[in-house]
Amino acid sequence: MISAGSIVGKKEFEGPLGNLFDMSGEDNLFGEQTWEAAESRMQKEACVLALEKAGIDAKEVRYLYGGDLLRQGIATSMGVEALQIPMFGLYGACSTSGEALALGSMAVAAGYGEYMLAVTSSHFGSAEKEFRFPLAYASQRPLSAHWTVTGSGAFLIGKKRSHVRVSGVTVGKIVDYGLKDSQNMGACMAPAACDTILQNLKDFGRQESDYDRIITGDLGYVGQTILFDLVRKKGKDIKQNHMDCGMTIFDQQRQDTHAGGSGCGCAAVTLAAYILPKIESGEWRRVLFVPTGALMSTVSFNEGESVPGIAHGIVLEHC
Repeated sequence: MISAGSIVGKKEFEGPLGNLFDMSGEDNLFGEQTWEAAESRMQKEACVLALEKAGIDAKEVRYLYGGDLLRQGIATSMGVEALQIPMFGLYGACSTSGEALALGSMAVAAGYGEYMLAVTSSHFGSAEKEFRFPLAYASQRPLSAHWTVTGSGAFLIGKKRSHVRVSGVTVGKIVDYGLKDSQNMGACMAPAACDTILQNLKDFGRQESDYDRIITGDLGYVGQTILFDLVRKKGKDIKQNHMDCGMTIFDQQRQDTHAGGSGCGCAAVTLAAYILPKIESGEWRRVLFVPTGALMSTVSFNEGESVPGIAHGIVLEHC
């Protein structure tokens, strides 16, 4: 993990991690006319930040792995177009940052290129319009609902020596407990997070305490409680070293975000601005980063389908 760039909206900047982000916008439009164009702008700026920090030109990057929450991944395709890097468009809902990091790391390890770029984004305005109601509708949100993070995180991965390395990957499986409440994504994603965490511990022969932090992406307050219960039923306990990005990025009481943050940008910007610096400094020696996603669309929801979850585990170590 050579470098990272993070850009967030006004609400995220006003949260507990505000001063740690590289860039923030005052009106969440970032100089554009639409929410979707603003999200594309964030992706481009995050990639440029990551490249500039490393002193690497876009032409040196072999592949870009990117994704977002919008139909056909338009925020990514329109956002990174100007960079002219060969691109793989991804969709793993809010777990997409983990998917991008996993694929980018494997590509570097396999020798397919010296540098890979992983980027994801989300935007509160575009996500509400896509999956729920336009903001002008002013619908009331239930207490189990998440607040989609307006933000984008980009990561440059390569063979160049740095203080953080990706030492392992646990690719998640789709887990479906039959839940149909799209406003309670924490409950939909918690079973997948449990499955990936337990699989990681089994595959690597580790205990919960072998990680300084086990960090989920977007479970929030509701999903965290469910995760703890599910993990305990399997004979494990991660309560002492668990952290959730959706609970960290906002102040629940002061900012009124109900269950916490979510979106492709939630785990990405928290990793870039908060988690990586702690690993780089050696404060955390080994971390299991587990972005979580609720695999739904407006079509599947309107047809009464359940909301499956998926989670990808990325092992990050100080070196």
